[in-house]
Amino acid sequence: MVLGKLGNALKKATDRIANAITLDKNLIDNVVRDLQRALIEADVNIMLVKDISNKIKKAAKDERIKGIDKKEHIVKLLHDELINILGESKELDLDSEKQNRVMLLGLYGAGKTTSIAKLGNYYSKRGKKVALVGLDVHRPAAKEQLKQLGAENGLNVFVDLDEKGDSKTANDAIKTWEKFEKSGKLDKYDLVLIDTAGRHSLDKDLVKEIKSLGKKVKPTETILVMPADIGQAAKNQASEFQDALDISGVIITRMDSTAKAGGALTACAETQAGVYFITTGEKINDIESFDPESFLSRLLGMGDLKTLIEKVHSITGEDKQEEMQKKLQEGKISLEDVIEQVKSMNSMGGFDKLKGLIPGMNKAKIPENKMQQQQEKIAKWEHILKSMTKEERENPEVLEESETGTSRINRISRGAGVNNSDIRSLLKQYKMLKEMVKDSSLGGGTGEGDMSQGMSQKQLQKMMKKFGKKKFQGF
Repeated sequence: MVLGKLGNALKKATDRIANAITLDKNLIDNVVRDLQRALIEADVNIMLVKDISNKIKKAAKDERIKGIDKKEHIVKLLHDELINILGESKELDLDSEKQNRVMLLGLYGAGKTTSIAKLGNYYSKRGKKVALVGLDVHRPAAKEQLKQLGAENGLNVFVDLDEKGDSKTANDAIKTWEKFEKSGKLDKYDLVLIDTAGRHSLDKDLVKEIKSLGKKVKPTETILVMPADIGQAAKNQASEFQDALDISGVIITRMDSTAKAGGALTACAETQAGVYFITTGEKINDIESFDPESFLSRLLGMGDLKTLIEKVHSITGEDKQEEMQKKLQEGKISLEDVIEQVKSMNSMGGFDKLKGLIPGMNKAKIPENKMQQQQEKIAKWEHILKSMTKEERENPEVLEESETGTSRINRISRGAGVNNSDIRSLLKQYKMLKEMVKDSSLGGGTGEGDMSQGMSQKQLQKMMKKFGKKKFQGF
């Protein structure tokens, strides 16, 4: 997990304080020293580290706070300070009454093009009509890359592959935009995401180009995309773009591969350049809205159900969500549903990536070859379905009947070229999912929290707890 060392250090610090019999100077000094080391390794600004350290030491010396109240006070102080340096959550302000135009900026290698595709997928799965427009006229492969990402993920892409770029002016990008706008092809879209050219640095030419393009596009949001691995350099970059181009927020990429992510996050908070999203991998669904409370909860090993639910919504469109919700309410699930659920988990990164979002599951060990085994198992299950009758797919219970079940399983195994144990593995998965649906009371009940599709946070947490105990067989 990103910032894993920092998360372990924070959890260790809070546990040591909470479990201490007395809060003596030696304990506090050791806790502060460990925290300082972890925060500095995560590339958090040294002045912020010093400030947190001093506040913890001061709270420990405060004689007005007694006993267990002092422990709670220090733990809460640490929590609040970490939330403060991570910044505030920020959401894209999308107007439902008019077209929203979001222009993404950034230097070479920041990940603008892939981020646009991820963002387009994110909002299309939430019912928005999304168009991706490629206006990077300088990088030869940018438009082809955007077009390919759109084709792979069912996204509408507008690029002019015949247009040749001029490295000195924005004329080509402006002409391309005007052509698409005049054609009326963009009119039917709620959200238009625009890819722009980058540079090795924020020079005068780039500023002039973006400003010229901005006057034509008239974006409702202008977002800076920058990678997490630049660490504290993010502070200068965010400040420069903010001063020159009035950015409204930031997307931080490559959060999965660097220990310097702490520097990028805290740098954005210092410059008040709010972070909208972070990306955590190469897959199209590896994007999540940034929320400091949820992020810190994950670091502390307490899970993050909000992001888990968000990821579920990112892999299934609203129509499929409604269809599945109806099945859950009626208690009718089929073998196809089982396979789709396991496929969905794979597309979210598999259980190894999701375990940090599930309370209590962060320490689960997943063998390195497990995901490959899971892919092979899904392929077998799909062959099994093709060898089944419609009745068997929709009502797998008939395969459990003593008189005819065995003969049916034998027939299916021969047709699919698999062992009987593979079929029974799929049936076991089906029974487990059905039991989870029943026990979690997903059948249209109401619960706490403002959760879409009728599932409350309390219900999902109950299901995830059961999931953690019994685990899908594939994981």
